Amino acid sequence: MSSSPKVLFGFHAVGVRLKTAPQSIIEIYYEPTRRDARMRQFLERANEAGARLIEADGLRLAKLAGSHGHQGVAARVSPLAVVHSLDELLEKIEPIEAPLILVLDGVTDPHNLGACLRVADGAGAHAVIAPKDHAVGINATVAKVASGAVETVPYFMVTNLARTLNELKERNIWILGTSDDAPKTLYQVDLKGPTALVLGAEGDGMRQLTRKTCDELISIPMKGAVESLNVSVASGVCLYEARRQRG
Repeated sequence: MSSSPKVLFGFHAVGVRLKTAPQSIIEIYYEPTRRDARMRQFLERANEAGARLIEADGLRLAKLAGSHGHQGVAARVSPLAVVHSLDELLEKIEPIEAPLILVLDGVTDPHNLGACLRVADGAGAHAVIAPKDHAVGINATVAKVASGAVETVPYFMVTNLARTLNELKERNIWILGTSDDAPKTLYQVDLKGPTALVLGAEGDGMRQLTRKTCDELISIPMKGAVESLNVSVASGVCLYEARRQRG
């Protein structure tokens, strides 16, 4: 991975970096003519973090960002340290807390993946895993929908999902698959221990082998007329229940 600086722009993307890795920010450019509450709050946070602030007009910001959607804010940042493998990540997490992992089987829509990464970040999931051949990779659409979560949530694309799930089992991580026809609901299982939540794409759901590899299947109770939830909404429901149980 290149160690040269990159540019982030927009309040959310720069704000996420300010919150999670302020030391990686080289400098922040901002439009001084914008004096609304959002800009004032942003500049306060930047000052508190000790960031170097530079005034820049809209034209300079647009050139830096390569876009007019900069909202008056752009930052030059150093790349973050990359976790290269799932094993490396788990070795860092396991001594501190029980891992919480989101596994997506067959999610090929970039908007859905972006929304899943965003909810994974919000709920404090440690990683998102997907199979290489039945998933979408990180692209510009995913990054935009994820609103900064592409930088904060490790996304691992694996060659063989069933094998990866079995490797997680060897680490005593409980594999819970979601299925409309499962007899037990999300609210009847203990999610406080090391857990991987497996969700399939809308319509098809999980592939058969993935389903068979799960330790247990659970359902999300549906009380209305629709049969299932969008995968990103279902991810949110499951991850936040895990977060609630973990206090």
